[in-house]
Amino acid sequence: MKQTMRAIEITEPGGPNVLRMTSRPVPEPGYGDVLIRVAYAGVNRPDALQRAGAYAPPPTASDLPGLEASGEIIAMGAGVSGWQVGDEVCALLPGGGYAEYAITPAAHCLPVPHGMDLKQAACLPETFFTVFSNVFTRGRLTAGERFLVHGGSSGIGTTAIQLAHAFGARVFTTAGSDEKCEACLALGAEHAINYRKDDFVPVLKDEGGAHLILDMVGGDYIPRNISALADDGRLVQIAFLQGPKVELNFAQMMMRRLTITGSTLRPQSDLAKARIASDLREAVWPMLGTGQIGPVMDSEFDLADVIAAHERMESSTHIGKIVLNVA
Repeated sequence: MKQTMRAIEITEPGGPNVLRMTSRPVPEPGYGDVLIRVAYAGVNRPDALQRAGAYAPPPTASDLPGLEASGEIIAMGAGVSGWQVGDEVCALLPGGGYAEYAITPAAHCLPVPHGMDLKQAACLPETFFTVFSNVFTRGRLTAGERFLVHGGSSGIGTTAIQLAHAFGARVFTTAGSDEKCEACLALGAEHAINYRKDDFVPVLKDEGGAHLILDMVGGDYIPRNISALADDGRLVQIAFLQGPKVELNFAQMMMRRLTITGSTLRPQSDLAKARIASDLREAVWPMLGTGQIGPVMDSEFDLADVIAAHERMESSTHIGKIVLNVA
């Protein structure tokens, strides 16, 4: 096995041009870990936040960006069961996905769904872990409920639309163009609102309000989300693209019995992530294997073209997932 590997490092906080190809030692798997020869790595918003200096990795994680990847297990640490060297997997990573090799707890790996290739599989972990844990575990979405997800054409959005629709919810979404709205409708959304033209609040109010809202925008969306909720509704916050601070009248929360919650995935414990992986394998992976749901692919870039990949993501013109071809 090689002793060194190509990897993308963040030279300093900043824009996409601070990403640089470098050479690093191949990491060694510790207890409970597997070493993956990476084929493809997903590109996600948290990678851009880390690059900008706004999302530091946990102390024990790699400083390299990349929170999901697909590839082949080529070595295992002590204590690993359920996997063998040579297995093809997709995995949630603590970091380090923008490299030829990456390590992660074995319990954070999932098999490549039947009928999918490694490129498609690399698009699954980050968004599916995030959506399932926040929409169904934390948000308690059930069949027949009205569900609003903002940013419906993003990786998170396309995943949330498909999963919520598959589990019987009525799905509403927002997106920034008519083209994106059409893509959301094709995935199972009942109503896609072009936020550049229309306000989502009256649309949801006319329907009786949303039982659950998944938001990554924040800012002035927060009080508008509160207005768009039905009584006993839940708001789950997973990011703040427009900032985390806003003036809010919490009397509405008490009078209408609202729940406001949220989470980030990366800082959660290895055990918590392992539980999400187990839930996904039982409830979602069969649907991926039959093609009932699947990743929406936007574009592929070579590892050496990582700057262009980040520019594509930050342009917000993409629909679905962006991946790096590492192999």
